Amino acid sequence: MPLVGTKEMFKKAYEGGFAIGAFNVNNMEIVQGITEAAGELKSPIILQCSAGARKYAKHEYLVHLVKAALEISDIPIALHLDHGADFETCKSCIDGGFTSVMIDGSHFPFKENIEVTKKVVEYAHAHGVVVEGELGQLAGIEDDVNVSAENASYTQPAEVQEFVEKTGVDSLAIAIGTSHGAFKFKPEQCTRNADGVLVPPELRFDILAEIEKKLPNFPIVLHGASSVVPKYVKIINDNGGKLADAVGIPEDQLRKAARSAVCKINIDSDLRLAMTAGIRQHFAEHPEHFDPRQYITVGRSYIKDVVAHKIKDVLGSDGQADAVMALIKK
Repeated sequence: MPLVGTKEMFKKAYEGGFAIGAFNVNNMEIVQGITEAAGELKSPIILQCSAGARKYAKHEYLVHLVKAALEISDIPIALHLDHGADFETCKSCIDGGFTSVMIDGSHFPFKENIEVTKKVVEYAHAHGVVVEGELGQLAGIEDDVNVSAENASYTQPAEVQEFVEKTGVDSLAIAIGTSHGAFKFKPEQCTRNADGVLVPPELRFDILAEIEKKLPNFPIVLHGASSVVPKYVKIINDNGGKLADAVGIPEDQLRKAARSAVCKINIDSDLRLAMTAGIRQHFAEHPEHFDPRQYITVGRSYIKDVVAHKIKDVLGSDGQADAVMALIKK
């Protein structure tokens, strides 16, 4: 099965009240864990590569790893560039086999963001590739993305229609309170529940609702949407890690977003935490082991577990692969 774009995925997601998981990949085991979970649950997925992933694993390795997964999977898979910094990076991925790219011009003034996004859209569409743009800036740190809380800004609903019309983007990433990385919120930004667990502020669903009115039937994207699953944080900390007060986005809020115009939800930090938890636990239980196949196998299984959980309980995309493929084949 060849790589696909995201248009049909998002159309079904919008109509069906679910979201497509966009999972970041960095190596073979992460690709395997994600695609095995999605294959068993018959879920369409997006595998995405950041600038950091392309530096670490190299573009060619990542593309071929994803293509290898296609040979043993019968689900729709899109290959997406996450946070393309400029036209040249996006062009490299378009020319190199990606079916979707994100141009992140959110750090530019509005008019300059439109200009660089439009340039990418024109090139991408001429090559059959879809484009995601972004308005508003998320706080947090992830790979080459580093935005302070002071410089973060919510998406302005008044700007979205003009941005989409002038750029021609196929989807739009917005800022409504999500954040990059595992440490999304400072403790002072949160409250504590009866069990003493930190609870972050609620996402700005009012902004999302306004954007939906401005852009009816248009796919919206949430970045920085890992939940920092407490189970994996605990395993890490119980086995020598130090991730105290790591706070993510509550999964019930993400499920609520997936029932609206949000058609793509990015998940990266939860994958890193799951793999780290598996490896740390394995070393604690088997300090004599030195074969990477032993401990990375456990990390891969934790990746598969967390992806299966996200697909079923957060995204709601399980069982949707055949419907997406039928739409693609029309």
